[in-house]
Amino acid sequence: MDLNIQNKWALITGGANGIGEEISCQLAKEGVHIVVTSRSEKPIKNLQKKLAHLNVEVHGIIVDFLEPNWIDNFKHKISKFSISILINNAGHNLNVNDPYCSIDDWHKVMELNFYSAVNLCNLLIPKMKDNQWGRIINITSCAGLENSGPVTYSVSKSSLTVYTRTMGRILATEGGHVVMSAIYPGVIVTDGGHWDNVLKNNPSHAKKYLDERCPLKRFGLVSEIAPVVVFQCSDLASFSHGAIIPVDGGQSRHYSSFNYLS
Repeated sequence: MDLNIQNKWALITGGANGIGEEISCQLAKEGVHIVVTSRSEKPIKNLQKKLAHLNVEVHGIIVDFLEPNWIDNFKHKISKFSISILINNAGHNLNVNDPYCSIDDWHKVMELNFYSAVNLCNLLIPKMKDNQWGRIINITSCAGLENSGPVTYSVSKSSLTVYTRTMGRILATEGGHVVMSAIYPGVIVTDGGHWDNVLKNNPSHAKKYLDERCPLKRFGLVSEIAPVVVFQCSDLASFSHGAIIPVDGGQSRHYSSFNYLS
């Protein structure tokens, strides 16, 4: 299957860890040149070593999306790359679990999970439209479509999901050359991530969660998310404007009012 994306340039936020790292690796295998963001240099260096055997360029930009006016510095650093694929992958609940948290905490979670993506879309979409080709894939979450996870995280991912649907439609009316879609994963285990730590330190809780919430009785893998994202980056996704695609092992229940699998 020819995805026809060789030698294109992709920006993957949070692209040197977890799901983002696997997306970066899979895109690089398709011949895509990579620019990733990270809050520190070490993950970038590790990714560059990992992909050194491939005939692609791998660059990193250190940025913290919680820093004021980060976009002003970032736009100068990204301007030397001709980005035609944008993966808005960076996200976290920032351990804000209190539903009555301060507005400052709300701003932080929304900035990381939603406003950073909007800023990057506003920056890069005009260039994609000029070049008459672009793909934007937002990595949201099943928590953005149903009652799951901390309130702030769920609302921020819900905002990204609705943004994808509505902006995807707008882009379709503006020539259709730029396609925005979203992938929402279920619970994915990543090295050093939350559920990796739970499996190691509280396996009984992990088992209870899997038994009660996940039909497959296991966590998803980054290798099961990245190929779906890569497909949405390709010419073959030309009819996916505003698509919201679940890759969650049947975990989400928002399509029905009862669990017929139990």
